[in-house]
Amino acid sequence: MEKSQQEFLTYNEKVPYVANEIGQDASIGEVFEYQASPEEERRLLRKLDLFMIPTMGVCYMLQYMDKLAISQATLLNLRADLGLVGSQYTWCSAIFYFGYLAWSWPTSYLIVRLPLGKYLAVSVFLWGGVLMCHAACQNFAGLITARFFLGVGEAAVAPGFGLITGMFYKREEQPARQGAWFVGNCIANIIGGVVAYGIGHSASDLQSWRLLFLALGAITSGYAVFLFFVLPDSPATASFLTPTERTIAVQRTLANKTGATETTPFQWSQVMDAAKDPQVWLLVFYTFCVNLANGGLTSFGAIIVEGFGFSAFKSLLIQMPMGLSQLVFLVITATIATCIASSRIPVMVLNVIVSVIGTAMIYTLDDDQKIAKMVGLCFVAVFAVNIPLILSIVSSNVAGVTKRSTVSVAVFAAYCVGNIVGPQFFLASEEPVYATGIRASLCGLALGILFLGLLFTFYIWENKRRDSKQGQVVISDLEGVVAAQANKTDRQIPGFRYAL
Repeated sequence: MEKSQQEFLTYNEKVPYVANEIGQDASIGEVFEYQASPEEERRLLRKLDLFMIPTMGVCYMLQYMDKLAISQATLLNLRADLGLVGSQYTWCSAIFYFGYLAWSWPTSYLIVRLPLGKYLAVSVFLWGGVLMCHAACQNFAGLITARFFLGVGEAAVAPGFGLITGMFYKREEQPARQGAWFVGNCIANIIGGVVAYGIGHSASDLQSWRLLFLALGAITSGYAVFLFFVLPDSPATASFLTPTERTIAVQRTLANKTGATETTPFQWSQVMDAAKDPQVWLLVFYTFCVNLANGGLTSFGAIIVEGFGFSAFKSLLIQMPMGLSQLVFLVITATIATCIASSRIPVMVLNVIVSVIGTAMIYTLDDDQKIAKMVGLCFVAVFAVNIPLILSIVSSNVAGVTKRSTVSVAVFAAYCVGNIVGPQFFLASEEPVYATGIRASLCGLALGILFLGLLFTFYIWENKRRDSKQGQVVISDLEGVVAAQANKTDRQIPGFRYAL
């Protein structure tokens, strides 16, 4: 054991550490040698769930409410007040993702080099401030500028939360936890319309849509201050844990074999490894395709609902079932993915199939069947609950800190491009039906099913190939720690097997 530890320390001098009872640093050997009892680990898991999940979930809820605000503002007369004509609103929707995309690659570097929790908190604070700036917009130029920088502010949040979940939870625990903080997205869908409805009926000399941006932005920036002090950078520095709990938390992280828990040098070789990895491209293609639907329906959903025959204010309220349908399928799929082995990708396929059915309902049903079309729109929203499952696949199946951050950013870059391209099919001349946009969404969702099938097949084939070449390799815990903390990638660790 001493030799293996010495080899590790020679390879990577920035070993992860935890503070022990007398305030000194514990080496990797001390962390590994501490044997936590099952009861201690259960208590730690409960503590992590009660602190980490709500902290991230509330933040993600605010993020999605902020993102929905542009769609809700259209029903509060934003387009008329700013004189938006033709495709200008479409570009105000798409430009958000240009900002997101522009900052994605700097984020992949910064989340490796900077304290992760602090970086995310600052990002949240800035995005809240930029959202408040929306209220000062007087024309198309001002709005499109604000939307671009809002995308910059939000670029780090979801990839960062995915990395944090991978730091604190075992591979088999991650699908449920990724899904748990994503509940914030569903709640935002449920209450976002109510909030906008209340603001729209408030007695104020300020235009309702301006008040909406000010209120949501102020809440988000205020929450960022809380995040700055409580969101940990790693298990080894989590202030809400005792020194012994930090030791156990780091030990659990090491067992994942997916990378170090501390900031590490950015390795370009791992970027090249990601570029050559088939799983990365399949994840990227899937994400791009399904977000053709997301880009259009997020920005034009309120207009589509109004086109079903509902009034503007009723359209705000009637979108609540979309969030409820997401919540139901999120609970179902996260439970299945956690309780049944090798089920993550199959349940993702199920979610996309439900969205395909919903899109087909919107496209084929007659205009007088508005209730049935609204049910279809609720089904369309279901594919979005695959986001936490995608993040859990990245955190479980991509080893190496730089590679994992690069893949996370690549997936979210594909998310951005899909959301940029998608709204271009929602032609202003087709409002409120948007037949071309619905067809493009349907095609994107169908292709998403194809790429998920290919990803599932690749994982099975690669696992069998490794088994046939090396046998049923079982790496000892210490060897796994050394491989992971040496910051090797999944393609460089012989005993690594992909989770399905």
